[in-house]
Amino acid sequence: MRTRPLGRTGIQVSAYTLGTMMFGPYGNPDPDDCIRIVHRALDAGINVIDTADVYGGGDGEAERIIGKALRGRRDDVVLATKFNGVMGSDPNRRGNSRRWIVSAVEGSLRRLGVDHIDLYQAHHPEPGTDIEETLGALTDLLRAGKIRAIGHSNLPASDIVEAQWVSDRRGLARFRSEQPHYSILNRGIEREILPVCERHGLGVLVWSPLAMGLLAGRLRRGNTETASPGRLHWARRHMTDERKLDAVEALAGVAQQAGLSLPHLALAFVTAHPAVTSAIIGPRTPEQLDDLLAGADTLLDDDVLDRIDEIAPPGTDVGPVDVAYLPPALTRPELRRRTTETRAARRQPPQ
Repeated sequence: MRTRPLGRTGIQVSAYTLGTMMFGPYGNPDPDDCIRIVHRALDAGINVIDTADVYGGGDGEAERIIGKALRGRRDDVVLATKFNGVMGSDPNRRGNSRRWIVSAVEGSLRRLGVDHIDLYQAHHPEPGTDIEETLGALTDLLRAGKIRAIGHSNLPASDIVEAQWVSDRRGLARFRSEQPHYSILNRGIEREILPVCERHGLGVLVWSPLAMGLLAGRLRRGNTETASPGRLHWARRHMTDERKLDAVEALAGVAQQAGLSLPHLALAFVTAHPAVTSAIIGPRTPEQLDDLLAGADTLLDDDVLDRIDEIAPPGTDVGPVDVAYLPPALTRPELRRRTTETRAARRQPPQ
């Protein structure tokens, strides 16, 4: 397995990262099978495991499984996890506040059974929390030795720049990585996010390079029989988008002519970008892992990349990613329009 530097941290990571969102009741409910996946990935040369406190049903189950799998092998792994997600009914058991971060890290350390986390990441932005609040808490955890590096996920380019600026002005630790969505069908991050990450020396771990299963090779127009229940869930949300279906069929033709499977083409595409450090793969079974690993050495020539560009032009998205982060300005109507009452008030003469 090829390795690359994680930004400017000095940490070397494999071109594939083992993602564990499918560990637990909503993916693979067999903990022993999940442990086999971890061991098989490590034996194949993958040295990064990415998880989150909410994976496995929102109660840390994925972290507990990983903790068991890493007994005796902790030193071989760059261990990454995330905070921010909802971990209980208490509204303060979530988010990017100092109050929650210092509690969340202890929970992750306990479930993982380790004394430190190599990469601790903010799972989503939280516009209502000052970035200085978040960076201050993470800086203290770094100095305490509980984490080794910090990163973020799904951050817009402007927020990435602001975070770097705050770190510089306030003397706080810098974010060292970003974890965005990237696939052939969703190339929007090529416009600003990837160039900004390169400019600031951030490592980039991309999630869902198989486009929520559309590029896994089993979900094709009119055919979902071979999809797992989890894949069928996403199929129902995406299989009605004719643009995506047309692109998948065209890409399948490109893969066939290149002598590749569709998932191998998709993974080789994202890892070909010079700003991408590692692609996160999320197998549900050992067999799925073996299939993905078989394409780890695939390199695409310029002719193939040019044909991909014709189907899905650089910097564009073939339809939206409905699980990706959207800033409040896009999700809350009151932030992008004046209400009738506001317009009426503005027309009233001053008293």
